[in-house]
Amino acid sequence: MVPASHQYLIALGSNQRHPRHGPPPQVLRAALAAIAGEGLAVEVASPIITSAPVGPSRRRYANAAARIATRLDPPAVLALLQRLETRFGRVRRGQRWGARTLDLDVILWSGGPWRSKTLKIPHPLYRQRSFVLTPAATVAPDWRDPAGTCTIRHLHARLTRPRPIRRASAHRLRVGP
Repeated sequence: MVPASHQYLIALGSNQRHPRHGPPPQVLRAALAAIAGEGLAVEVASPIITSAPVGPSRRRYANAAARIATRLDPPAVLALLQRLETRFGRVRRGQRWGARTLDLDVILWSGGPWRSKTLKIPHPLYRQRSFVLTPAATVAPDWRDPAGTCTIRHLHARLTRPRPIRRASAHRLRVGP
């Protein structure tokens, strides 16, 4: 029996102004409306946060997460999201982590792990990215990582917890001759 719908956790990011939608936070709001306009049910969206860029880009990012529902399978969702990115002016030049008008990533889905040539679920790097986990923890805190037993809330807490300052080793600095 085919489920009525699957749930997906989608990460949204932007660090370039769009000529019609405006600055990155407005791009994300417009992207959520476009996702809903494509027939995907946006169940809940996180607040938009800003984050430092990863890689060569110098502009700060606006980031958010959304939990969506659809009957589409992961490859169809990926294709739809990539069409939206293109519609918003994203150009794929082969350079990773460059500036972009819109970035939409499938992070998790209700069907567990998924592997194909073009898509890996869970997203391979999401556990290391606070700009993904911070908004994700607001829309899907109790979702479990299929590769382990941790929830999104726990992964976020692990990644963002304060780390103790390491004490210097027992060697003491000598001052003077």
